[in-house]
Amino acid sequence: MLLNHQAGLEYDGRADSYQITSWSAGENYIKDYNQWFLEQQKEFLKGRDNFSNFLHFMGHLAHQCDLILSSSELMSYLQQESYHLAILDAFNPCSFLVAHALGVPYVSFYPGALNGPLFIGLPSPLSYVPVFNSELSDSMGLWGRVKNLLLALLAPIGEEMVSAKFREVGKSHFQPSPALSDLYNGAELWAFNTDFSLEFPQPLMPYTLCVGGLLSKPANTLSQELEEFISVWGESGFVVVTLGSMLSSVPLEDLLVEMNAGFARICQGVVWRYHPQRWPSHLDPAPNVKLMEWLPQNDLLGHPKARLLVTHGGQNSILQAVYHGVPVLGIPLFGDQFDNLVRVEAKGLGLCLKPKDLNRDSLNSTIQKLIGDDRFKASAVHLSKIHHSQPLRPGPRLVNWVEHILHSGGGKHLRPVSLQQPWYQRCLLDVAFVLSLGLLGIVSLLGLGWAAVRGRRGHKVKLK
Repeated sequence: MLLNHQAGLEYDGRADSYQITSWSAGENYIKDYNQWFLEQQKEFLKGRDNFSNFLHFMGHLAHQCDLILSSSELMSYLQQESYHLAILDAFNPCSFLVAHALGVPYVSFYPGALNGPLFIGLPSPLSYVPVFNSELSDSMGLWGRVKNLLLALLAPIGEEMVSAKFREVGKSHFQPSPALSDLYNGAELWAFNTDFSLEFPQPLMPYTLCVGGLLSKPANTLSQELEEFISVWGESGFVVVTLGSMLSSVPLEDLLVEMNAGFARICQGVVWRYHPQRWPSHLDPAPNVKLMEWLPQNDLLGHPKARLLVTHGGQNSILQAVYHGVPVLGIPLFGDQFDNLVRVEAKGLGLCLKPKDLNRDSLNSTIQKLIGDDRFKASAVHLSKIHHSQPLRPGPRLVNWVEHILHSGGGKHLRPVSLQQPWYQRCLLDVAFVLSLGLLGIVSLLGLGWAAVRGRRGHKVKLK
């Protein structure tokens, strides 16, 4: 999002109060990319997620970035608009390169938890702050801390492998090419899509802001069609099932058969986001299942008869469940979803079921446990109370800080000098080196003195 004097502070949510500029990578590339990603989604649903596939995905983003920066028409148009500030999707490094090309200050919005980006210098004591993708909570035993330390040592290597994909793009378009770490540290403000009703407590810096729950809001009235379906199940209520926009139409028949059979065994209705036209023609949905190509998730979770959310573990879905006080059954597929659901379990909001363990029996028993055990609902309501009782809602909080950045001429006053220090200075390794040399010098002098004393004694003995 790019803000100027016309669109910036006058945005009021109406479609005509801001301008949308679209760009396409071309039909042929989009067709090939979608085919590749469809196969990836099938692998995710089979429980096969690995770093190699993630690197391949980031390679696609780097290629798209090269196409964007090479589009003279698009870049010229953006430069002519004279934007005052950019709000970036910090998951995609290309956002930083585009902002650098335009020469505008920027606010970074990271769509996940606080432990995602490494470059921004947040204090992260490894004894209780889990490393990204560690699947650890803040309550670690000895071996958990060992694992966390080892992953922390390996994490910069993974970050470097991702950065290398975009470094080549930078070399093609900038002289000299900016380092991604410098671009990350150059953000005026970092906003995270998380909230301490869900997030593990950890130190923050003045330039960090938690605004989790931007998509959560009071529920609107459901359509008559949905209300009629929900009313059939009476006080048993209903379950909302959504595995994300990308996975609502993946034709993985074995998994659909098992999930459909598992849902058939519960006494609640099931509103399932899945494209009806892509549902296997020979598989009849269970009598209590309603398939929908799109569903009003926030409004459904806000309904008084909503009993459970079955989700892939996306941050927005979990935060909507927290907002409305609905327990969660998580089926993590890729990326940060595994860590997100560790937080769900640690907070007592719900349970996690890995795709490789998903079958009709495990699905049925886990749903029965989550709905039958009042402790999950009580935890959900408690977290919802924490989330609602903050002094300012996430949207106005973010707007106020963006206005502060605009009015104060940037966020330099929020960024500590440590962001400009080399890593060895931040870790005081240079100080440790100097102190070690000093200690070594003292030990050496003592050793030489001791050797001299012994030498004199030996000489006297010989004379005698």
